[in-house]
Order: sequence, then structure tokens, then C-alpha cells
Amino acid sequence: MWIGWLEFDLLLGDVRSLKQKRSAVRPLIAELARKFAVSAAETGCHELYRRAGIGIAIVSPDQAHAVSVLDAAERLVAARPEFELLSTRRGLRRSTDD
Repeated sequence: MWIGWLEFDLLLGDVRSLKQKRSAVRPLIAELARKFAVSAAETGCHELYRRAGIGIAIVSPDQAHAVSVLDAAERLVAARPEFELLSTRRGLRRSTDD
């Protein structure tokens, strides 16, 4: 079993409140979860209204599938015009790794 994750550090465009931030971030999280069958959540920068940390995780029977899903999710986030992707952190582990 393979476990993969991505952490996105995003800068939001024309957002002036935490309420506007939620209305921009929630649809992205829902789309990631729906489109790629991953777990997705806002994971950082909760108190900052122009920054967002979003994390996704996948469990897969093979490494190639996990990598392809993570790559596709990263492309989707990078292509969204309302966000600037500042950085991405990625991890991939086999369940038997110590």
C-alpha cells in the first residue's frame, strides 16, 4: 500500500475577509476530493485571509497511481486563476517503510 500527500501554500487574489477566503477555498477542496477521490482539507494559515494551506492525501495499491493522482491534483491547483501557488510539498511512502 502506498500513501501520498501534497501540501499547497496558496496566495488568494482579491480576498478581503475570512468569509471571502472560505468561499474561495471550500469549492477547491470539494473539487479535489470529488475529482480525485482524495482526502482534502484546509491545513494551514487559518487566521490569514489572503493565504491558505491545503493538504490532500491518497492511499493507493501501487506507486504509479498515487503519483499520477498527486500530479493531476497539483496541475489542477496551479491552473486556477484565483490562486497563486507559492509552493508545494509532496510525500510518498510505502506502508511497510519504517
